[in-house]
Amino acid sequence: MKTLGLSSLAACMYVLGLSCMGMVSESYRTPHSELDLERSDLGTDPEASAHSSEGYRKGASSQSQGKASECRRCCDTEEEPPRYPQSFQVVPQINITILKGEKGDCGQRGQYGKAGKTGNTGPRGPSGMKGSKGSIGTPGDPCKTYYSAFSVGRKKALHSNEYYQPLIFDTEFVNLYNHFNLFTGKFFCYVPGVYYFNLNVHTWNQKETYIHLMHNEQEAVILYAQPSDRSIMQSQSVMLDLEQNDEVYVRLFKGERENAIFSDDFDTYITFNGYLIKAKSEG
Repeated sequence: MKTLGLSSLAACMYVLGLSCMGMVSESYRTPHSELDLERSDLGTDPEASAHSSEGYRKGASSQSQGKASECRRCCDTEEEPPRYPQSFQVVPQINITILKGEKGDCGQRGQYGKAGKTGNTGPRGPSGMKGSKGSIGTPGDPCKTYYSAFSVGRKKALHSNEYYQPLIFDTEFVNLYNHFNLFTGKFFCYVPGVYYFNLNVHTWNQKETYIHLMHNEQEAVILYAQPSDRSIMQSQSVMLDLEQNDEVYVRLFKGERENAIFSDDFDTYITFNGYLIKAKSEG
């Protein structure tokens, strides 16, 4: 009796193990997709394939629902498996170029940007063609040349007094346009510009020689010689920028000491010269 009971218990356990193995294997079975079912060798007839695939889907869904309620692993998630779309939808494509509108009007011109840096000088370009000869212009003003010059001398000696004495000249060598007045001993400027002047005198032995060359009332240069045992020739020269009506002349210093210039009434020992270098109107 005990032996029969043990054998019956072993048989029940064996049957229960086989059933559990079948359920576990069924739960790990991977479901096929619709595309795999369509590609399977179920037959060439499309209607039969559609019916068989639909039946398979229904059976598989029922089996999965039943088996899921019967047995589920604790590590399985509760999320449903991904569902594949039943059919592809045709999405229409639109040509954007067809929808392009008409060209608009030009906008207003924007402000100028900042000036850029100056670039390097480029190479010189080729020479152009020779132009045609221009027309003759109007005749210009006639060229005006200005002159002014004088050269005078004195044959008489002169001694100093208690006042300044202007030198009066008695000999005229050159007096262009009479710009030099022999009676006053002064040169009057009628042509403004730059002039050159030169003075030459003969000293008296044992006497001092002290002479000023004057520009209006201002001493321009001085001719001076100390007393000596013999008389000698002394010279002084200068250039002056004169305006119209300026005066240039020579005067003897007043007699604080014996001051004189020599001459013998026959020969000319004293000369005074001047001439225009460049007129101011010539630029």
